[in-house]
Amino acid sequence: MTIGALVFPDVTADSGPLPEGPIRIGSEAHMRLFCRTLLDTFDPYRPAVIDWPALDAEARERLTSLPIWDIAVQTENRAGLNVCTYAETVSDPLLKKAVELNGFEERRHRHVLSNLVEAYGIALAPEPVYPRPRDPEWAFMVTGYSECIDSFFAFGLFETAKRSGFFPAELVDTFEPVIHEEGRHILFFVNWIAWHRRNMAWWRRPWFELKVLGVWAFLIWERIGIAGDMSNGVQDNNFTVNGAEQLGKDVDIGQLMDICLAENDRRLGIYDKRLLRPRFVPFMIRLARRFIPSAAA
Repeated sequence: MTIGALVFPDVTADSGPLPEGPIRIGSEAHMRLFCRTLLDTFDPYRPAVIDWPALDAEARERLTSLPIWDIAVQTENRAGLNVCTYAETVSDPLLKKAVELNGFEERRHRHVLSNLVEAYGIALAPEPVYPRPRDPEWAFMVTGYSECIDSFFAFGLFETAKRSGFFPAELVDTFEPVIHEEGRHILFFVNWIAWHRRNMAWWRRPWFELKVLGVWAFLIWERIGIAGDMSNGVQDNNFTVNGAEQLGKDVDIGQLMDICLAENDRRLGIYDKRLLRPRFVPFMIRLARRFIPSAAA
């Protein structure tokens, strides 16, 4: 089955029943659990048949004025390329199938966004050529850690848009599958990192940990650059930050942090408790929240 240039992946898993009882992080049972969780929760929706709701003039203006659409489409295209390139290097059949599904869903997000902007008459800049990653593992890690940052804030911004009525309820409901999939992706990624780290040869681990630090340094540098670009009205690689400028006008920073934390817990809380959750971004936000007075104070 295909969606344009997308071929629906095979999500059947032949790895036997899900493991029962406690599991050891890094074990074969751990790998089966996080791969099967991604595969078993696949939603086979088709972007081409999404019925985008009609918007009144005010709602359409709010949607089309968000400075995020060019970079959102480009981000999903890069993510799809990064994940699919890494999938080519994976030898384990079950893990390969799960990573391929991850890449398919990233590319499907690009189709969803493209159909959305077409439906509402949003003009996009020409897309650049995306070079194939020279280091597939690095590219996969950049995408995964970046999604751990962006999805955390996207969860809160999406909920803020629902509560504030910034977007009509029909549009929010239509876009929900994409937000749901981002939660599945970061859950899969943090468990893959933990499993991958514990199963590599000991002599590879120092270099791998340096690579992890390098990815975080790159993402932090990228977002510092983002903060500078925003003051000049330049679009950047973190569309959640730009979106916050519009969606969060009526919510103070403390409230937004609380919403992000609550939504992160809610969306990831539905999955098997034995799986790891992203910890760094929620920890840093909880730490920062201690020094920010509440709106009622």
